[in-house]
Parts: sequence; structure tokens; C-alpha cells
Amino acid sequence: MNKYFEKVLDFTMRLSLDIVHRNDADELIVVSNEDRGIYKMVMDCEYPILIIEQLIYRIENRTSDHFLQLLKMNRNLIHGAFAIDEEGTQVIFRDTLQLENLDFNELEGTINGLTLGLAEYSSELLKLNQQ
Repeated sequence: MNKYFEKVLDFTMRLSLDIVHRNDADELIVVSNEDRGIYKMVMDCEYPILIIEQLIYRIENRTSDHFLQLLKMNRNLIHGAFAIDEEGTQVIFRDTLQLENLDFNELEGTINGLTLGLAEYSSELLKLNQQ
């Protein structure tokens, strides 16, 4: 097992994230902690980076104002960003971190960034997608 993947696993446990799926061969885990707004968040070690993605919602409202508001919200996120998946059908939270010098505080900052972003914007995100 790769030393970087081992480090991510250790940090995950320290952050009280439940591993709901683990693939050692692909160095990928799926974690949840619903108290923090995390549900099936993917953490994928793709050297040299750790890719972190959390589905926020499936896009129903495909207006320019919807996407403009997402970009404005990104300005206030402390880590990561709201993004659109490759198919353009889902809003996700995404962050990438360097594996080479990954430390606990950096990964914790990403988790806290997601939690705080959802706490601050959850009702606005729901409204945006319904307009």
C-alpha cells in the first residue's frame, strides 16, 4: 500500500469520517459523516494529488443566474469549490491537495470548508436549483 494512501486513511480516522467503501488497488475511499454534511464523499489518491469530491445536488435549473451564483459562493469558501461534473448534470464540492506534503490540518481545512460552505449556503443552493 502506498505511503500517501496510508496517510490519507490515518487522517480520515482522526477526522471521524466513516469509510463506507475502500479500494486499496485504486487508492480510493468513500467516506461519510452526516453530522458534518458529508455523505459518500470520494477521496482518490491520484499521485501527485488527492482529489476530494462530494455530490451536492443534481442540476434541475440550468440558468446562467444559477451558475453565476455558484461562482459568487466560491469566493467565500475557505477550501475547495462548488463545481459542475464532466457531464454538466451535478453540482459537486471539489478540492485537490498535494499528496507529497499533505498534512492533517490541510485535509481538516477541506472538510471544514465543505461543512461551513454547506451550513452557510444550503438553503440558497436549494433555492437556486428550484427557480
